[in-house]
Amino acid sequence: MKYKAIIFDLFGTLVDSYSVQGYNRLLTDMASALELPIEDFSKLWRNTTYERGTGVFKTTEESIRYIYDMLKVSVNDENIRKCDQIRLETTRKALTPKNGAVDILKRLRGLGYKIGLITNCSAEVPLIWKNTEFSRLFDVEIFSASVGMKKPDPQIYILACGQLGVEPNECLYFGDGDSNELLGASQLGMDAVMIRDPSELDPYRLVEVVWDGRKIENFPEIMDLL
Repeated sequence: MKYKAIIFDLFGTLVDSYSVQGYNRLLTDMASALELPIEDFSKLWRNTTYERGTGVFKTTEESIRYIYDMLKVSVNDENIRKCDQIRLETTRKALTPKNGAVDILKRLRGLGYKIGLITNCSAEVPLIWKNTEFSRLFDVEIFSASVGMKKPDPQIYILACGQLGVEPNECLYFGDGDSNELLGASQLGMDAVMIRDPSELDPYRLVEVVWDGRKIENFPEIMDLL
């Protein structure tokens, strides 16, 4: 086989990205549960994306308590519990596989490829991962909040390769391109491919990447690259 392992991104790749409208609605609902001004809460929440994604804040509650502290507002434990449930339930819904995602993972595993996941995420994702349809479909799962680093840090790709028992140049990497993940993968020697549905509307991404490498639009096209 040309490749020994195939590594996937999660959000925007195997599951839909949050929409801008949907993400803003989530922040509004969280601020409402906490009885905090939406503008103040939203700014601080967005400004602490890195801390959640690298596990500095290990739970939603830690993020919220930090925001309470920054706003000099008394902590309300009941409101934190309500907000935490909103965040958790939204994440659970967000981890619904795209059409064809589970099928392609099973097909690739059946062909003998090692399958890896590298995702930038907060602690909610690994917390509920075992209850998703993706459970047991990957040989290696790297959650940024669990390992303390995010894409495109080279070490997160190296960690995945080490756990898979392969070299970077033996890997095919698929992602939507957020967080400069494709550049990070290709600079280590992986074959990086952008996968984006052209009908995708209003995706919420931290960066907008111009990618000059290979691009595909759906999961069946993966088979043509093997």
